[in-house]
Amino acid sequence: MANLLVTGGAGFIGANFVHHWRAVEPADSIIVLDALTYAGNKANLAGLDGVELVVGDICDTDLVTNLLDERGVDTVVHFAAESHVDRSITGPDAFVTTNVIGTHSLLKAAKSVWLDKGMGRPHRFHHVSTDEVYGTLEPEDPAFSETTPYAPNSPYSASKAGSDHLVRAYHHTYKLETTTSNCSNNYGPYQFPEKLIPLFTINALNGRNLPIYGDGMNVRDWLHVEDHCKGIELILKNGRIGETYNVGGGQELPNIQVIEEICRVVDAVFEADPDMALRFPDAPAARGQSTAQLMTYVEDRKGHDRRYAIDETKIRSELGYAPSRDFPEGFAQTLAWYLANEEWWMPLIKRAA
Repeated sequence: MANLLVTGGAGFIGANFVHHWRAVEPADSIIVLDALTYAGNKANLAGLDGVELVVGDICDTDLVTNLLDERGVDTVVHFAAESHVDRSITGPDAFVTTNVIGTHSLLKAAKSVWLDKGMGRPHRFHHVSTDEVYGTLEPEDPAFSETTPYAPNSPYSASKAGSDHLVRAYHHTYKLETTTSNCSNNYGPYQFPEKLIPLFTINALNGRNLPIYGDGMNVRDWLHVEDHCKGIELILKNGRIGETYNVGGGQELPNIQVIEEICRVVDAVFEADPDMALRFPDAPAARGQSTAQLMTYVEDRKGHDRRYAIDETKIRSELGYAPSRDFPEGFAQTLAWYLANEEWWMPLIKRAA
């Protein structure tokens, strides 16, 4: 039986991980530490038994130290981060504070409780990072591996690179038992509607424009969040201490293809279910028109990386990881979740309006 502290566990990926871990390890204790900023949501943890939510900041080292010590925490799974690239361009300070200083705060607390007090407690500090730390790829370049040099191009990715380096340093300098995972673009349930897939899905349902950066040919590797959580589980249970594992979805697609798939599936759902037109009367599909008419091209984002791709050979060969769905299947499941959970996302878009 393990005692977990999940930072950012009320956010998108963190909450999905908490749901996943509760299902696979029901006897474990789970404490979620989340500041409940705009992307953190108590509703993401609804229906989970035996999960304690502590509202607090990972930069509060005393709070983290007390939680680790008093609750006998032996495993930290660190999701808490500012993660939206556009926000990092207009306001980078918050990204440095949360992603760099916050991660260092957690590492200091873990070192204090697990190492400095001489308890000799078996432990694990798992740090969840991103493929964006590797920079950008040309069309002919090989995919990112764990040995690809870091070359971050946005304040967000630079802050995540800094946090990765701190985790590595605490392992090599102090022998803190750490692992790191660098993942590709996640999608799935509970994703805050500022990211491409939930934003475009909700816009399509409400007849709002689908703004496409540049020429729409920026390529990403798409990873369903449930597959990501399975990858983290494998790393926690069998990953080698001090190692980094890249977790990908094996779905390298240009943004325009992703957006076209969103339009196609939304149109198909409206065609199959006449009630959809009553629920979402502003959607073009409610009038028998193509959702694709909402597609509009806008000025490209500053410093927009052209291509990301993950080489997941290491986690496949060492830990037996494999994503369980392709993008069409994963998006169909995601759309079904958003349609069944309108009460979850409707308040979020009203708040953002």
